[in-house]
Amino acid sequence: MPRPSTLPTLSTAARHLLAVARKDRSTARREMGALSIEEQVALVCGSPLARRSELLDLAPHPEQVIPALPPAELVFVARAIGVEDASWILEFATEEQIATCFDLDAWTGLQPDPARMRPWLMALAEAGDDAIQRAVHAVDMELLVLELKDRVQVVQKPSGDDNWVAPAGTTLDGQFYLLPRRENDDLADIHTLLRVLFQRDYWVYFRLLQAVPWELPTETQEWALRWRDGRLQDLGFPPFEEAKAIYAWLRPQQLLELPGEETTPPIGEWPFPVWIPSLPALAEGDHALFRAYAGLPLPERRSHLLAFLALANRVAVADELPLGEATTLPESLEKTATLASRGLEHLAQAHGLEGSVLIRRVPLERLFRVGFQLTRSERDARSNERGSGKADART
Repeated sequence: MPRPSTLPTLSTAARHLLAVARKDRSTARREMGALSIEEQVALVCGSPLARRSELLDLAPHPEQVIPALPPAELVFVARAIGVEDASWILEFATEEQIATCFDLDAWTGLQPDPARMRPWLMALAEAGDDAIQRAVHAVDMELLVLELKDRVQVVQKPSGDDNWVAPAGTTLDGQFYLLPRRENDDLADIHTLLRVLFQRDYWVYFRLLQAVPWELPTETQEWALRWRDGRLQDLGFPPFEEAKAIYAWLRPQQLLELPGEETTPPIGEWPFPVWIPSLPALAEGDHALFRAYAGLPLPERRSHLLAFLALANRVAVADELPLGEATTLPESLEKTATLASRGLEHLAQAHGLEGSVLIRRVPLERLFRVGFQLTRSERDARSNERGSGKADART
């Protein structure tokens, strides 16, 4: 199981391709092209972030490989090379991938962050009109409205007023005028976005510019959060309030309770936003939880591991970790494994049962909550002892 401090290393195949590319790039591209699309995706996603763009650039048909990347992995690659320089990747990104870019990286906590959205819009503007059009279909109208509200004032020409004087702004149609809210903002990406809409989807263009001066920011933000929450749930990330329930406090007697019957994790497959090469391989590791998983038959193990990944996603949301960071998943996986293992060991010692028996009877979330409460109680006790020691020293 990867830990936050552990970085993936280059595979033999990736190291070979990069070595060949330094001498003969065309040969390296032919060798890369000889691999299937799935093999090329595995080669890219299984390599360190700093080297992924090099490998991706060797793909002779990036228009086939880039859309096959799990959506969060595309976000990680773009951030690794710099979002502003990622237009060549976004040129071939799917609507789902583009939506994930904004869902994971254009928010700070539960608030849309215009400053984080801007680099993505700039990269899309450079990626071409088709990419812009896909982005408009992928990104919620509310999010675009909030971005424009932050950056421009929109003035609409009144009808029937012959004495009206147009403001000193830019316009595409002589009806809507854009005035920048900041002197140093040239609005190049906004102009590109609006030009594409004006030419290809006038009613979205009209609706967007009408909304900027009239729609309330609080209501617009609330709807943007609802749409984002729905998509994140499809990727396995629950709403924040629901995720926080994993830290609900247990009564002392609950720390030792066991359900009366075996339970099977009611978890099914969902589209992973990250690259997971082999779920059973996740059961390899030093944690007590993984040792218990290793004792299960493969079909049953997979169901438990899916529940483990789902809980790690809840931890990431509850802890307000940045979902667009490549280190977030390893960090939440490690925390989930550590605390659930602590709860498993506590119950195993108290009841004299094997770990593989307990994980069939105790829901994973309960193991996590037991481990969290035990760890926190010990930390509080140590803190009180240190405080008592300092008080004694003063007296």
